[in-house]
Amino acid sequence: MSWLGIIRLGLVQASLGAVVVLVTSTLNRVMVVEYALPALLPGVLVALHYAVQMIRPRFGYGSDRGGRRTPWILGGMAVLAIGGVLCATATVYFTAAPVPALALAVFAYALVGMGVGAAGTSLLVLMAKQAGDRRRAAAATIMWVLMIAGFAITSTLVGHFLDPYSPQRLIVVMSIASALAFATAAAAVWRVESGESHPDRDPKRDFGLPGGSDFRAALRRVWSEPEARGFTLFVFVSMLAYSAQELLLEPFAGIVFRYSVGGSAQLSGLQHSAVFLGMIGVGIACSGNRRLGSLRAWTIGGCFASALALLSLAGADWVGPAWPLRLSVFALGVSNGVFAVAAIGSMMELAHKGEAGSAGVRMGLWGAAQALAFALGGLLGTGIVDSIRYVSGSPVAAFGVVFCVEAALFLAAGRFASRVDSNRTLGSAANSMAVSV
Repeated sequence: MSWLGIIRLGLVQASLGAVVVLVTSTLNRVMVVEYALPALLPGVLVALHYAVQMIRPRFGYGSDRGGRRTPWILGGMAVLAIGGVLCATATVYFTAAPVPALALAVFAYALVGMGVGAAGTSLLVLMAKQAGDRRRAAAATIMWVLMIAGFAITSTLVGHFLDPYSPQRLIVVMSIASALAFATAAAAVWRVESGESHPDRDPKRDFGLPGGSDFRAALRRVWSEPEARGFTLFVFVSMLAYSAQELLLEPFAGIVFRYSVGGSAQLSGLQHSAVFLGMIGVGIACSGNRRLGSLRAWTIGGCFASALALLSLAGADWVGPAWPLRLSVFALGVSNGVFAVAAIGSMMELAHKGEAGSAGVRMGLWGAAQALAFALGGLLGTGIVDSIRYVSGSPVAAFGVVFCVEAALFLAAGRFASRVDSNRTLGSAANSMAVSV
């Protein structure tokens, strides 16, 4: 696939991210601020959309059976778009009819999770196949950057059109944004798999409907592969560490370093800018004929560098304002960017290793591990901070403990990643790690 083709598929990720950011961020704010609902409500609903993605392996199996990924991408985007509109509809009815609105919200957020799982899993498998070995790192960078660009552009435009706020305006804006996201994704995947289509294909097979081998048997076969099983554990541990820090940085800066709201927002912006630098650096280094290191090496290095950066934040926690906090945050952002892109590139590389015709199940298994980690990471990170603050009365101790735990998780993830392509399989490494822990 050409660079233009990779960017086209990256637009699907941007479209997916555009709807998700409205559901998880904009509607979150509307519930808590405009309707004065408990902050726990959107938190539980967002966790639900992650939990639903545990069925990603089933979506991957369906696309494996059909042999084509675009029907699953388009189907997933359609479900995601409908779910996004229903989420907005449920939000505006919470004050008028709370019980029916809650039921609709649960259904709608579940649809969002299903749409993300179906479209996202098949998109990664398709990108891995189309990009080729030499461009997978760059493809992972392009996908991630375009996803974040989708976040930024959608949030800015929607924020402009939502003022002045009204319930009707929210539903209209969400409907237009969801429709545009689906149309963009449909245009991006148009004829991507046209050369692989068969005129006598049964359309039911495209969605893995009855027939063929049993899903659970396919999942067992993939889980029996030591490399797939061990990489699943790596994904879960690393993403648990990655997601746990997201909700803590700005509160940490405000409570411990007395940053203002604007100051902590700028600090978060610095981190995201550093993430971009790390991503772009790996994309350039691991693409082309003269690659600087393997994806495996960059994954390991990103994990260990992230651990060191988190330990520096723990040190900043105890030293206080004299510590160069911005430097630590910048280092954490670069390390996270390196790790994230290298890990996604490795995921796309490993998806097509092992039993033929099971790339979707493999990618779905890793996607489910990532979704579970993201669902637990924010809850565990904030829960530990609150618990230690309640018991000890010290925010310094609370944040310090969490940063050290996250660093330990990254170190463990780095050890798992170091077993890839070595004489010892990931599976045996996973067993030895489990015993040592």
